[in-house]
Amino acid sequence: MQDHFMEEVVVKHKNGINRALYLLSWAVIIFSGLTAAFMFSAISSSLAAGGINWQSVIMFLLCGGICAYTYFFHDKILTEYEYTFTNGALDFAEVYNNKKRKSLGSLNVRNVESFGKVNSDAFRRYLNMPGLKRMNWFLNREAELYFFYFTKEQDKKMIVLEPSDELVGLIRKYVPVSAWRE
Repeated sequence: MQDHFMEEVVVKHKNGINRALYLLSWAVIIFSGLTAAFMFSAISSSLAAGGINWQSVIMFLLCGGICAYTYFFHDKILTEYEYTFTNGALDFAEVYNNKKRKSLGSLNVRNVESFGKVNSDAFRRYLNMPGLKRMNWFLNREAELYFFYFTKEQDKKMIVLEPSDELVGLIRKYVPVSAWRE
């Protein structure tokens, strides 16, 4: 038997705004970091003089917090999704700026109850189910989106993703015939 393996990375098609925001985040990090450093210097000077400048303390904490927050979360601006298909198992990961990788989970497509296009009646029917947990692992709303519906430990779950036609073909080889929704 031949192994079926495919790895696919989904990137945002119109990424200009995100790239501009990423560059702007670096400007915010540098500006707020320098401002925090100057405020720290002002605090040190006021302490040496025997008093404390509360305005400098507040500005130091505010600018330092903005700098730290922006630094730790700015890579999420450039997010990609990675789908890895291996003989019926589909692994999902979120990749931040090609640096950090967060595993989102794995799914054996043989165990899904329904798989099909988002613009189908089946999708709308499942979407309106009470207690459904929906996970959107796609970036381009205008792309051809597909969904998986399954239950895991009594929880109803749906994954929405944007696979290529080739990946859909591989998935259809492993998904139960009764689960395919046109």
